[in-house]
Amino acid sequence: MYSLKKAEDYVTPKLTEARKNHTLGVVEAAVELAKRYGADEDKAALAAMLHDVAKCLPPEEQKEYLQAKGIGHDLLQFHHNTWHAVVGAHMVFVELGIDDEDIIHAIRYHTTGRAGMSLLEKIIFIADYIEPNRRFEGVDGVRDLAEQSLDAAIIQALSNTIGYLVNANQTVAPDSFLAYNDTILQRKWRVEVTSKRQS
Repeated sequence: MYSLKKAEDYVTPKLTEARKNHTLGVVEAAVELAKRYGADEDKAALAAMLHDVAKCLPPEEQKEYLQAKGIGHDLLQFHHNTWHAVVGAHMVFVELGIDDEDIIHAIRYHTTGRAGMSLLEKIIFIADYIEPNRRFEGVDGVRDLAEQSLDAAIIQALSNTIGYLVNANQTVAPDSFLAYNDTILQRKWRVEVTSKRQS
């Protein structure tokens, strides 16, 4: 596996100091979540270290990258804050040769989520939301939920984000709606199965 140190050396020149601090916070949160939920801690740390590699590129450069590579066209009509995830996943695949689909998807969908997220994707999505440097309304509630249930934390985080965007008259990427619905349905299904087994 690509080493965490090499990944840090790769991302550091591409990030501002504040973004680097955020990234290290996501690594910390991702490793804690991986331990709690039985995921591969090394993969979680590596995906977290690389997740924002393209975040500090100006939006116009991100747009040009997406258009030049013929990827992420579906996101161009939505807020540019979602673009860096697609650009970053492609950069990590092409420039570092990391072809682990789970890591690439964790980077690609860390801003929007998606239906059918793997455990690693869920961990990076929530780690990005709750890392220790985050300070915004609702984050503490999601942190508390993440200690009990990853899916409950994802539902609340997506609810917060979707609600914020709707109230601000902003568009919402379809993957966020799909992730919200899928996570609720999966959670409901697990509760029903558990209930039937216990009866």
